[in-house]
Amino acid sequence: MEVHQLRYFCAVSETGSFTRAAEREQVAQPSLSQQIMKLEEELGVRLFDRLGRTVRLTGFGQVFLPRARAILGELKAAKDEVAERQSAVSGPVSIGVIPTIAPYFLPLPMALFSRKYPQATMTVAEDVTARLMDRLRAGQIDLAITAMPMRGHDVETFNLHTERLFAILPRAHRLAKKHKVMLKDLRDQPFLLLREDHCFRDTAIEVCKRARVTPRVVFESGQFSSILAMVGAGLGISIVPEMAIEQRPDCIFVSLGDDRAARTIGVVTLKGRYLSRVQRAFLAHLQTFAQKDV
Repeated sequence: MEVHQLRYFCAVSETGSFTRAAEREQVAQPSLSQQIMKLEEELGVRLFDRLGRTVRLTGFGQVFLPRARAILGELKAAKDEVAERQSAVSGPVSIGVIPTIAPYFLPLPMALFSRKYPQATMTVAEDVTARLMDRLRAGQIDLAITAMPMRGHDVETFNLHTERLFAILPRAHRLAKKHKVMLKDLRDQPFLLLREDHCFRDTAIEVCKRARVTPRVVFESGQFSSILAMVGAGLGISIVPEMAIEQRPDCIFVSLGDDRAARTIGVVTLKGRYLSRVQRAFLAHLQTFAQKDV
């Protein structure tokens, strides 16, 4: 069994295609397919079902995938650890972050870290939680900044900050001058919420359930900016985290009266995965920055 065979196997399982896997690994497709067949022959089982242009893991493939990833992860960790002994705080840091955190929280700590460690090379992937976790488990990012809690036997989490939730109301709304508003007073209002693949939607729905309010959703979006514009136009109301508050001429942000109406954000890493010196430094930097920002 060769390392490149394991790498090709993981690439096919993650892309769902021999062609895309070959492009990602920069190898000819016939060569990649041949190495997968050799791996299957050595194991004595079929790892993939070939369904025309579609490739799907068999039951044996599903069992073998986490083992293959673990082996590749250990090899990468060994290389990284050796390289770290020869370097300062430098090298790559790959960060995943959800859209309801990315523009509000991440820019300043990234800028400060880059100024302190100019040899660090930072990349950011903004995506919804489910896809970020797939990337984290596939080794494509080093850490993910998401809403907490994040459950899983294979992850470690570090809380950063807890923030209150606010209702967004059109400036002319009858409750816009209140210091706090109860969701039960908004039960008949049309709601504008993020799409279902955004974890903050779940947070907003949970707050509504606690208030025994079933929101009548009339608009869904993938970003707060569209929701704010719609609220400002008088088309409904919404809920946002405190970090998304901004000065607008057409909207008012009013704190929710429920003391539990809050969300906690944090960092997720893969349990057992080796983090380089620069990656550990960035994790510590995030924790320190969040404490100062409270």
